[in-house]
Amino acid sequence: MNNWIQVGHLNDIPRQGSRVVKTSDGEIALFRSLDDQVFALNNRCPHKGGPLSQGIVHGKRVTCPLHSWVVDLETGSAVAPDVGCAHRHEVRVAHEAVFLDLNPERCKV
Repeated sequence: MNNWIQVGHLNDIPRQGSRVVKTSDGEIALFRSLDDQVFALNNRCPHKGGPLSQGIVHGKRVTCPLHSWVVDLETGSAVAPDVGCAHRHEVRVAHEAVFLDLNPERCKV
């Protein structure tokens, strides 16, 4: 549990929006769905590295602002027909506080 950090509060992330956490390994985008689930992905689209945090959140997916790739927030995988994935990070919310695991889960494509 030593790779977990508190990164803010649930209300810091707008519903259907995102916030960015800067780490020594790069940026991690936190996304919040309409039903208050929080997801975290490396802030790089698997296609051309576009900033996923600037994309449009819809349901449990985000659309990259550069080339409209759609990425599943639960898995980090691009939605067919596109192939690729953004590394995801585990997130926990406890008493409105948001905690982030800095170790990414590697993609399975």
